[in-house]
Amino acid sequence: MRIDTTNRTTGIGRGNAAGRTGSGVDFVPAGGAAPARVAGNMPTQAMTGMDSILALQAVEVPLTSKKKAVRRGASLLDMLDEIKADLLIGKVSPDSLDSMTTMLSEMRERSLPGLDSLLNDIELRVRVELAKFGRYPPI
Repeated sequence: MRIDTTNRTTGIGRGNAAGRTGSGVDFVPAGGAAPARVAGNMPTQAMTGMDSILALQAVEVPLTSKKKAVRRGASLLDMLDEIKADLLIGKVSPDSLDSMTTMLSEMRERSLPGLDSLLNDIELRVRVELAKFGRYPPI
């Protein structure tokens, strides 16, 4: 590509070029008199319907169910620790027993066989502790 100039540059270094207008070199592309025409914008259409988006949001990711299962197990273990601390004091609060019963009555999702086995063991331990206080949640 060749750049042709019509003005010669004279006086290099004689002032600031930022303040000048119209004294620069115009850029003219070689071989083309007029720029190519650009196609107009086409109207955009929705890629998917609202039903598809809602259906995607309703699908649970396996990682989410695993996190829920881990959170449930951690909560049950924390409740067992609270009962242990209450036993050391000498009085177990009925509220903590009620919350344990409520958590056991909630359905849980099955995620991974190893994790499910661990949650079954934790729930069994919670059921044993509740049975010691005469509470028998449904299985």
